This record gives sequence, structure tokens and C-alpha cells, in this order.
Amino acid sequence: MKVLLAGGAGYIGSHTCIELVNAGFEPVIVDDFANSSPIAVKRIEEITGRKIRLYTIDVCNEEELEKVFKENEIGSIVHFAGYKAVGESVKLPLKYYRNNLDSTFALLSLCEKYDVNSFIFSSSATVYGMSEDVPYHEDLPTGCLNPYGWTKYMNEQILRDYAKVHPSFSTVLLRYFNPIGAHESGLIGDNPEGIPNNLMPYVCQVASGKLEKLHIFGNDYPTPDGTGVRDYLHVVDLAKGHVKAIDYSIENKGSIEINLGTGIGYSVLDVVNSFEKANGIKIPYVIDGRRPGDNATSYADPSRANKLLGWKAEKTIVDMCKDAWNWQKNNPRGYKE
Repeated sequence: MKVLLAGGAGYIGSHTCIELVNAGFEPVIVDDFANSSPIAVKRIEEITGRKIRLYTIDVCNEEELEKVFKENEIGSIVHFAGYKAVGESVKLPLKYYRNNLDSTFALLSLCEKYDVNSFIFSSSATVYGMSEDVPYHEDLPTGCLNPYGWTKYMNEQILRDYAKVHPSFSTVLLRYFNPIGAHESGLIGDNPEGIPNNLMPYVCQVASGKLEKLHIFGNDYPTPDGTGVRDYLHVVDLAKGHVKAIDYSIENKGSIEINLGTGIGYSVLDVVNSFEKANGIKIPYVIDGRRPGDNATSYADPSRANKLLGWKAEKTIVDMCKDAWNWQKNNPRGYKE
């Protein structure tokens, strides 16, 4: 079966592409490389030994996107084609609302026209807002703190409403927690532009000497060591969750929200210490004040994914740290050749 990966050359999309090939699917990538690189697709081909069909198209451009549906019998869609920087979304809200919602509208319009009834959406734990009820389970009230989060929230509702009036349609709304790590080959990984917004890429760039020290935002939270606690999961485990979600969507109709996380909370200092032990590299850091909008603790209840998808995160925090560093040290400039 052909699976359209919207934004499939990005960090999570590229790893998912590999797992789809491993599972016997035929991925078709659509990406305009606004936040990714065509080199990632070459690396996917190197890892899998397969030629990957690629369309350089803006997913929001429905007219151009239709070419993909005309030329391929698409059986399922995985939608990664969203902007994802929280801080940028606050500064440029219209950019985020326009891209992240228009891409969904274009894909759903073509689903309706070409009778595609399996849709996996890349959502986020950010839809739980500042809830203090941990672990987060899918039936918690939802709400957001920034435009990025609201686009995830709105897209979930759009997909639920579409599923209600299309009885043959199935959508799985995957709420990610904090993906880190990289493919064990070291050929693909997280490739942020500029100073990273996320913890692990920042730690890796400090380890490489690209950045002087890690800035930790707050050490006065009500957590064991005072630093924020999050649910970090290996990107390969996350990618495998998408394969399981496609299988589920083929057999089950309607819409469902599913967390993808380990169910384990690690503090910022836990991650730093694990990285140092796993790789033998000291990470200098400084404590800054808290960032607005950061809550103390966030981790998943993954029992629904365990039960319905037969999915469970398998890799450890040590695996995550080793693989992230393996990618960074082998690609100090990311995908820039």
C-alpha cells in the first residue's frame, strides 16, 4: 500500500519513512523543504536500499498536491507538514495558522475526492496545556498556550468533524511527547536551524563545541531536582507508532486520540547526566529563570497505545543519548554538505 507522507523529509517523517519500508509499505514523500533537506531523502534511500518517490510540493497547494493523488493510488496519509517552533508561532501566528490548517484542508479535500480513508495526524502533548494531572491521559480536558498548540488542537477537531460525516473514514490523532535520538546508522537525525529550541539538540551542540554551554530554564520547580520533567522517547519508537497507527486505521473507523510516550518522566538534569554517562562528555550548563508557559511535569499515560496499537516504547534514555550524539558527531553541520 502507498502511504503519502506530507512533510516526510523532516525529523520524524524521515524516520517514519524507514519504518514504513521495513513494514512493507510504499512511502511517497511530499515536502517543500521549508524545514527539511532533500539530503534526508537520499539518506533514507541509502539506509533502506529503496528508491523513494518524492514530490517537491507545498502541501498547502491543493492544485499541485492533486498530482500526487492522480499518479499514485494512495491508501493512507500521515500528516507531518506543520511548522513546529513554539516561540516562532507566538511571533508569527498567521504563518502558523495558515500553513498548519491549510495543509490539512488541502489533504482532506483530496481524501474526499480520491476516497482515501486512513489519516494519521501528527498532534502533540501541547494540547493538554498546563494541566497538572499527570500522567496525561487522552480524556483530560484540552487547551493550549500558543498558536502552535492551537493549530494542533484545531486540526484534531477538524479531523474529528470530518470523520463524523464520512463513515468509512478513520483518523488517528497521535499526541507526541518529546521525541529525541536519531537513527542508529547516524545518517538521519534532528537538524534544527540556528540555536535549537529543544533540549537534546542543544546538549549535542554543546558537546560538539558549537555552543558554549547549556541554558537550563528554572531549577525551582516542584520536581526531584528542581528542573522540568518531560517524557522523552526515541524517534525510532515514535516512527514505529505511526506504522501501528496505519494498521489500526485500516481496521477501525472514526477518530481516536492516542498518546505516544514512554510513561516515564526525566528531568532536564536526568537527561544531561545520562548524556554524560552514555558518551563520556561533560556538558557545562547554567541555570536561567523559568520560561513563560513551561509547566513543571509532563509525561504520558501510554496505556491506550499499548492496548489498541500493540505499541510500546522500547529504547532507553541511554539509547536516545547515544544515538543523538552519533548523529551530531557524524554530521556537525547537519545535512549541509
